[in-house]
Amino acid sequence: MTIRLYQFLDVSAGLQAGQFGIGGRSEIDSLDDLDPSYKRLLDEQVTAVVSVIGADGRPSLTPMWFDYAGDKVLVNVAAHRKKTAWIRSSPEISLILINPQNPYHWVSMKITVEREISEDDASEGAWVTEQLDGIWTKYTGAEPPYGLRDPSIDERRVLFECRVDKISTFGQP
Repeated sequence: MTIRLYQFLDVSAGLQAGQFGIGGRSEIDSLDDLDPSYKRLLDEQVTAVVSVIGADGRPSLTPMWFDYAGDKVLVNVAAHRKKTAWIRSSPEISLILINPQNPYHWVSMKITVEREISEDDASEGAWVTEQLDGIWTKYTGAEPPYGLRDPSIDERRVLFECRVDKISTFGQP
């Protein structure tokens, strides 16, 4: 797997020619190859702003809990929501993780859905629930199970497993 990496020039070390433009283009083989200052944004409790294309053809932005496994980004959504249908219709997703202590330190990703797993799948559905419980604990500190299922319906979840196509980075912590 190869991920295209774009490193934007920032002003954390002072003004420079071409600032805020792309300063470096390279490829990495894995999310583990990201500079640690950006990798930590993936691992800490940083909320992602996720963009999918809505029914009207315009981006729909939603703050969501971020998760990944290996080199796959995991997007876990309720099966009955419009966002799920929009992802199925247009499986290209963009997201950004912004350092909550410094908005000029961020990592953004362009990802593509490779696989969809339903919580009701007989062979892999339990993993969808386990992943949801894991991010519930990561972001809330509460023990499983995930505590925000819609109580008015039998809410079921869908997990979209996504490949990372491009990453852009900016700033320093």
